[in-house]
Order: sequence, then C-alpha cells, then structure tokens
Amino acid sequence: MEHTLVLDQLTHKNVHNQFKLNGYHLNYDDMCRVAYSFIKEGDEYEKHIGSFLLEWLDDDLYIEVETSGTTGIPKVIRLEKRAMIQSALATGDFFGLEPGNKALLCLSAKYIAGKMMLVRALILGLSLDITTVDGNPLAYNEEKYDFAAMVPLQVENSLDKLKQIKKIIIGGAPVSKSLVEKLNKKKINAFETYGMTETITHVAAKKVGEKAFKTLPNIIISKDERDCLVIEAPKIISEKIVTNDIVEILSENEFIWLGRFDSVINSGGVKLFPEQIEIKLQDVISERYFIASLPDEKLGQKVILVLEGVTKEVPLSVFEALDKFEKPKEIYFVSQFVVTKTGKLNRLQTLELIKQ
Repeated sequence: MEHTLVLDQLTHKNVHNQFKLNGYHLNYDDMCRVAYSFIKEGDEYEKHIGSFLLEWLDDDLYIEVETSGTTGIPKVIRLEKRAMIQSALATGDFFGLEPGNKALLCLSAKYIAGKMMLVRALILGLSLDITTVDGNPLAYNEEKYDFAAMVPLQVENSLDKLKQIKKIIIGGAPVSKSLVEKLNKKKINAFETYGMTETITHVAAKKVGEKAFKTLPNIIISKDERDCLVIEAPKIISEKIVTNDIVEILSENEFIWLGRFDSVINSGGVKLFPEQIEIKLQDVISERYFIASLPDEKLGQKVILVLEGVTKEVPLSVFEALDKFEKPKEIYFVSQFVVTKTGKLNRLQTLELIKQ
C-alpha cells in the first residue's frame, strides 16, 4: 500500500484516527493530556516521550535535535516537521506498514530514532506500545508486533523472542557478523539501516546478511571525488548531504558501504578500511576493539589494534584471517572506551587516550 497522502492536507497536528498508544485511541487533546502526565509523573523514558509529543504538537514547524557526535562534536540542528512526516511515509511504503499495524517503541525518544517511531505511529496510524529503554526490551513482553526498531545490543539480548516481531529494523551501530549468523539461523526478518540525524534516521536499508543497501522512495544517491556517498532527498532535506562514507554504487538505488573516509589508512601506499578489517576479527576477539592508525616514518601510517580492558597477551593466530598489510603493527589496551551520549564508540577520543 503506497502512502499517497497530500501534505497540504496533512500536518503535524493531525493524529491518525487509527493511532493507539498502549492500546488506547488518542486524539490531539488526549495526546496533550497524556504528554503532560508523562512529564509530571512518568519514568525517565516516559518524560522524554511526553516532552517530544508536546514539541511535536505545538505550533512550531520544526523541532531541534542533537546529533550523535559519533564522528565529531555533537551539534543541535533543526528538522522540519513536514520533512519528518515525509520520512515516516517513506518508511511506511518501504516496509509495507498499514494503519492498525502494531509497533513497539523501545528506543529513547530523547534521540531521533525514538522520536521517529512516535511520528510513524501518529502519521501512519500504528498501534504503538511503549516500554522501558533497556538492553532486553522483550524480556517480559509476550505481545506480537508487526514492526519495531532496535539497536544491535537489544537484538542480541532478544534473540529467543524476536519471532514476536514480523519486521525489525536495526540501527545505531553496525550489525556484527556473528549477530547476522544468529538472525539468519533463526530466520528473523531483520533489516540493517543506513542514515543519520540529518537525514531524519534511515534513508536506506538492507536485509541482514545482504551486502547492498537499497534506498527508500525519493532518495537519490551519487558519489563525490573521494568516492563518498552524496544523498539527495528533496522531500526531506533541501540541500545535498555529502557524507564521509566511502561506497560502491551498484545502481540508482543500491550501494555497498565500504568504510569511513576519515578512518581510511594509507600504509605503504596501500589503502585499508578499518571497518573491513574489524569484520574479519569479529569471530576471534571477544572484547570490544577497533582498528586505527598512528604515524610511521617508513609506512606513513601503521595499522594498530585497540582493545578494551587490561593488558594481556594476544596470540598471533588471531590475525590469520588478515592480509599482510592489514595485520596490526602494534596493539594497545584502554581500560574503558569513550562513548557518545547514545552509547556509540567514539574512536577519536578513545585514540587520544593511547597518545597520552
């Protein structure tokens, strides 16, 4: 079913007549009352939901959100509510969501991913259940759902119960090779997403285990001179977004993500993608880790491995799956990695710790 609603007739103050929150039909006035109640008496996750609902239903045509700060300093940006509606409609089309479908919100509404689950429910007419924001959102939940969004940690902890959800989108961090294998073994209908706060969450998705991302409706992709992805989404953002993600474009709506331009390592004239090396190490390293580089007189840059925890011996067999130039020249240990407010690894700040 294609969502062909005319935006001139659809504003952020329209609450779909099939929208439900925790099983209850709510109109505009009901939403305002519930929001005030959440803010005054709710738990922390409910306070964030209440605050966003009031912000969404007010007279302003935009909301302010903070970017994650994964690759730089977090910043506050404005997103048009009209664009957020378009994003919700595109997600509905891509995943075949219908009015009355049941969805689960288990992400914080403090950030864009949680906010957009609420917007999708309001605009598409979903029946949305909200739950505490923790690492195991299905632990005490036996309900069946058509749609949910989770981060990889939540998916990992919910493996035995994911059959309760028909379609799951996974974002916030890369999906590990081992998690992909577990999901495929259990035949879970899960999708890895690509996007950022500036694009109002995801602009592309792929079935877990597949290589290529497929763009959502009305998304145009190209590459710049660095081979980095350029996104045009005229219904969502007025300007082109030039990313730092190096990609291989397969067609007008498909691309393969290779790694970050700002993390590419040039070692002895060979270009190496840390993210690709990390994938090869997933099955042999249990603690958190990442691949980076340090200056080197002979090579220009040398590959290093950074591990979280106490210093210990790392057997050479760990690196058997790596090519000659991919093998780390040095190994560093950091007692605790630096993370962003949303729990993502901050590579730059963590790397600074080993330089001190």
